Amino acid sequence: MTDVTRRSALKRAARIATFGLAATIALAGAARAEDILAKVKAKGELTVGTELQFAPFDFIEDGKQAGMNKEIFAEIGKELGVKVTFLDLPWPSVLPGLEAGKFDMVAGPATITKARMEKYRFTSPIANATVAILKKKGDTSITKPEDIAGKKVGSAKATAQLAQLQEFAKTLPTAPTIQEYVDFSQSYADLGNGRIVAVANSLPNIAFLAKSKPDVFEVVEPPFGKPVYFGFIGTKADDAKSLMDAVDGVIIKMKHDGRLAALQKKWFGTEMATPDQVTEASF
Repeated sequence: MTDVTRRSALKRAARIATFGLAATIALAGAARAEDILAKVKAKGELTVGTELQFAPFDFIEDGKQAGMNKEIFAEIGKELGVKVTFLDLPWPSVLPGLEAGKFDMVAGPATITKARMEKYRFTSPIANATVAILKKKGDTSITKPEDIAGKKVGSAKATAQLAQLQEFAKTLPTAPTIQEYVDFSQSYADLGNGRIVAVANSLPNIAFLAKSKPDVFEVVEPPFGKPVYFGFIGTKADDAKSLMDAVDGVIIKMKHDGRLAALQKKWFGTEMATPDQVTEASF
């Protein structure tokens, strides 16, 4: 074999090896993109992290999980052909748990914000999440959101609702004292006991509570937060894409066939129009 022939053969071999390596990488990438959904289907179980202190989405009633999330994920599990298992954690631990791979996705739901969209992938939104004020029934000192100026109010740690309350507080002539709670249930208890005068949370949550306990709480109108939405959360990793695509497909299908609207009416007392996707958050 001449030097020219040898060099040509080596070049062809290198091209073939390069092509083979590229094909292997592409196939590996495709496999990774299906990993979580494939794992979920192989196991027959979707594991979801949440906090069971966020009525009407997730809460405990008579010792059992109740709420809108349970019913939405029942539909998701049915469509995917798997059972759904919820893991209950304090909210500040939920998103770190997702990042650590302790569960497949997060129920929450969480407010879709700019900062979170940079880090996580959200599903199609399931409800309006605009923030409003909850007060004790008959408290005439608070008739509009601005009346919390100089007063002691509460919200939950590591939430978009707390962040929006903090931003709203900067616009008031006298800053309110903001008490941060591990979960909203503790803030409601303190409100009922008079330790604080108001709680800032998303309108669906406080409307549900006021409807459940009309002699104890009432909502202050109008909401003060920017228009935002609630969605479920997954990671942006390639191996989560197929799962999040599948869950999105189910939620959008539920929007179009009326199942989601029926659940909204059941849990919020009203239907809430939401876009199929949020491409840019308002907050």
